[in-house]
Amino acid sequence: MPVLARRATAEILGTFALVFFGCGAVVMDSFPGARYGLMGIAVVHAMALSIGVSMTMAISGGHLNPAVTVGLLATKRISPSDAGAYIVAQLAGALLAVGVAKWLLPANVGDLVAWGTPALNPGVTFTKAIFIEAVLTFFLMSAVMGTAVSAKAPRIGGFGIGLTLWFAILVGGPLTGAALNPARAFGPAMLSGTMTAQAVYWIGPILGAVLAALAWDKWLMKE
Repeated sequence: MPVLARRATAEILGTFALVFFGCGAVVMDSFPGARYGLMGIAVVHAMALSIGVSMTMAISGGHLNPAVTVGLLATKRISPSDAGAYIVAQLAGALLAVGVAKWLLPANVGDLVAWGTPALNPGVTFTKAIFIEAVLTFFLMSAVMGTAVSAKAPRIGGFGIGLTLWFAILVGGPLTGAALNPARAFGPAMLSGTMTAQAVYWIGPILGAVLAALAWDKWLMKE
């Protein structure tokens, strides 16, 4: 198998894990007898991302997020053609994950929560939502740069990255859904027909990721 095809396959697999278990946690939280709340949903997302990044890191770099890919593109750590292939693979993995979730999980419960599509709190404006997603993703991308990209990074796999998603969801979840990842928002939105405010989940995470990647590349990782 060509190298790029293997890397893209790893991105599909890792993104599938994040989106399937992340959306699955949101859906099953409404199932009778579950009700583990925001903390449980955050933990599932964090662990799924930790394992997804760890198992794909040696193959594709474990991006699993178009915003991360764009951030690394901004610092010339991935070529434009490879970045395009990664983003297509990530979106495909997200769509596949939600498709499987709709097949396996209770439809009446899934439809109730739009299959885990992130949504804006009525008290949060469109502009503020973009900045919330940007700030949260800035720290997610900082975790990528500081624990995975840096030559001096501690060898902790994807767990530093996953833990960042945990506390980001605890703070941002009630406000924007805390996607921090265009693929995580796009997959369930597309397959549930709930495309409201999707621009927030592209503009905010990409803005935050690019700013963080440049800050680390041009300043924090300099000798």
